[in-house]
Amino acid sequence: MKIVVSGGGTGGHIYPALALIREIQKEEKNVEFLYIGTEKGLESTIVPRENIPFQSIHITGFRRKLSFENIKTVLRFLKGVRESKRMLKEFKADVVIGTGGYVCGPVVYAAAKLGIPTIIHEQNSVPGLTNKFLSKYVDRVAVCFDEAKQYFPKEKVVLTGNPRASEVLGKDGIRGRLSVGLKTNVPLVLIVGGSRGAKPINEAVLKSLTELGEKPYQILYVTGEVHYEEVKKEVDLIGNPNNVIIKPFVHNMPEVLAGTDLTVARSGATTLAELTSLGIPSILIPSPYVTNNHQEKNARALSDHGAAVLLLEQELTSKKLVECMDHILMDEKKIMEMKKSAKNLGIPDAAKRLYKLMEELVKK
Repeated sequence: MKIVVSGGGTGGHIYPALALIREIQKEEKNVEFLYIGTEKGLESTIVPRENIPFQSIHITGFRRKLSFENIKTVLRFLKGVRESKRMLKEFKADVVIGTGGYVCGPVVYAAAKLGIPTIIHEQNSVPGLTNKFLSKYVDRVAVCFDEAKQYFPKEKVVLTGNPRASEVLGKDGIRGRLSVGLKTNVPLVLIVGGSRGAKPINEAVLKSLTELGEKPYQILYVTGEVHYEEVKKEVDLIGNPNNVIIKPFVHNMPEVLAGTDLTVARSGATTLAELTSLGIPSILIPSPYVTNNHQEKNARALSDHGAAVLLLEQELTSKKLVECMDHILMDEKKIMEMKKSAKNLGIPDAAKRLYKLMEELVKK
């Protein structure tokens, strides 16, 4: 089978695509991949590094207000469709999947017009403009949240989950803890604001650092590389408690997650897929700076089912953060209920489900 994958712009679109490719490569030997992204996006460096054939087109997104740039975007879209058709024909694609971002627009649309089976993968509980547009043309819409189903044609929607959920399974949590200098016999809270970090979360943690030093649990606090030096200066003044380990970034996050009892994080789709797959309770602080406020809606998909505590950024204080952590970790019944609820929402076989969907479409 020859599979074309397209997705770009953010890690949230690229990493699920790579997780899907890796899972298929484990299962099947006779599969070829072509990844079509943008020439300047993150994918142009990340994908070739994984030894996956990569080609690019030039495309930009629509402005949400009237702008001359939108005329240019339409022209780029049409050119992107022509280029995508050429690439798809040359590769002889059997199926095309778009995992999000502007680049999926011309690629998936071109495939649909050529009669090649098509899927879009929507990771969030609220879709963006590109996937809403493409849903009219594709054969199937794969979603990660039940809440997303309402936005798409009913007959096309399939709940598959996020392939990143499959990648975090089976990791050694003890090894993960030891790799970052954590104890193996003390409850662990992981505080992380995403790969770039989140300033409001950092500020709340710094203000509560002295108090956290008195807790019977340990904390791995990942600042994000952008904020690390600034945080370190503050910590040098306050003092670094023995039970708090501070890192700019963690490269073996799946292993560390496997040894985590509670996570404090943003509510990006990939993060939630990983947490629910492993059944990890969470305190979710959605980023308010995202399209359609989708992170808050993602978080509510967990908090409404008792798998997470939702803490809005405008309500975030160091006092509230510590109270939430204590409330969960000091109550054995509460933490067990949250673990069970998170696990019930997880779709650990998401990558297999997506691949099965591809096979079914190709056979048809």
